[in-house]
Amino acid sequence: MLGLVMCGKHVRTARGAAAMRNAPDAFMLSPDGWVPNNAHLPVLHYHNALPIRGGDPAAGMEALFTANGWPPRWRWGVYDFHHYHSTAHEVLGIIAGSAQLRLGGPGGRLVTVRAGDVVVLPAGTGHRNEGSSNDFLVVGAYPPDQDFDLQRGPITRAAITVMGRLPFPPTDPVQGRAGALTRLWHPA
Repeated sequence: MLGLVMCGKHVRTARGAAAMRNAPDAFMLSPDGWVPNNAHLPVLHYHNALPIRGGDPAAGMEALFTANGWPPRWRWGVYDFHHYHSTAHEVLGIIAGSAQLRLGGPGGRLVTVRAGDVVVLPAGTGHRNEGSSNDFLVVGAYPPDQDFDLQRGPITRAAITVMGRLPFPPTDPVQGRAGALTRLWHPA
């Protein structure tokens, strides 16, 4: 099992118990109106997954995701409207500030995220920023060979088919090959 720890401007690996000490909260979300969520895969919320230090904390989160096989794609925030991705699983690494994210659609779960947290969203999971600090910043990443779409309306049969065929990532973006995702995400 591989995890990364920031040491000044450098990243070092943590193996075994050190990388495992931070088990995520895992929870399922039921469909909510037009938001499908994912009937088979739980959302994973790692609290304080990576200590945020140094002049470029995003680089540490990007290094963690890269080392664990989830190539980073962007640095930004989370949209303030409900949406989901039908063509990719997504990981959000919080690198600055805090936010209240509504996960699962308008009637979904309100989750507080802070710098250092990581949230893994299975394809179909609704999410929205319901309020954040001015410095809120996120690194977004996806499994290899998965490109995300942006859905803001009812799911189509074609999108359901695509979601059902998405491969499971071989690694957890925080804990690597032996991480929680590899134990908690499996075929129905």
